[in-house]
Amino acid sequence: MTDNITTPLTRTAAISKDGLWTNNVALVQLLGLCPLLAVTGTVINGLGLGIATMMTLVLSNSIVSLIRPWLKSEIRIPIFVLVIASIVTTIELIMNAWFHDLYLVLGIFIPLIVTNCSIIARAEAFASKNNLLDSAMDGFMMGLGFTLVLVVLGGMRELIGLGTLFANAQLMFGSIGESMTLTISEDYPGFLLAVLPPGAFIGLGLLIALKNIIDKRQTSRQQVVSITSAEATAS
Repeated sequence: MTDNITTPLTRTAAISKDGLWTNNVALVQLLGLCPLLAVTGTVINGLGLGIATMMTLVLSNSIVSLIRPWLKSEIRIPIFVLVIASIVTTIELIMNAWFHDLYLVLGIFIPLIVTNCSIIARAEAFASKNNLLDSAMDGFMMGLGFTLVLVVLGGMRELIGLGTLFANAQLMFGSIGESMTLTISEDYPGFLLAVLPPGAFIGLGLLIALKNIIDKRQTSRQQVVSITSAEATAS
């Protein structure tokens, strides 16, 4: 959708809107749902996985864009997978070294970023056909859109299920994070369904429904404006 846009500013705005809203990985494409539903028990878990995924998208898109002139179509998919796997392995090693406790919490879902269909999809659909800057921007916005959904869903589940926000923030922010935890009430009993897998499905369904409602209202408003403009022109 962005290939016909000429001005850099308009092109950047279109890429941003596409990644954050119009073609959001989690709410529209419905890709990467396994880690999204599995690790979003808290805000920090969702944020950690989201940042790792976003870094993978940015780096993989950038590398694919740089090497695309030398890629033969017959071997492009294996090359994409090799690039993504190398990046994810590097990110995994960095997290193991610098954020070891968070690495242990996220567990298998960090190396499973390699199998996230959205990453190879962006490499194939966008990075292999566009320049470095646009490809990096596309990866960043797609990753940011995915991260925002992870954080919002994690916040919903943590708040309803545990009665807290930013619990275990020290896993990511160190000693500073120990004072970041917000608690509704010391007597809050919790709501088990919210922290279980069914709660993740229900929460994601509510987010998708909310996005669809907003989109329908925007479409209705645009139709009213178009009709009003047409009547004004005719008169």
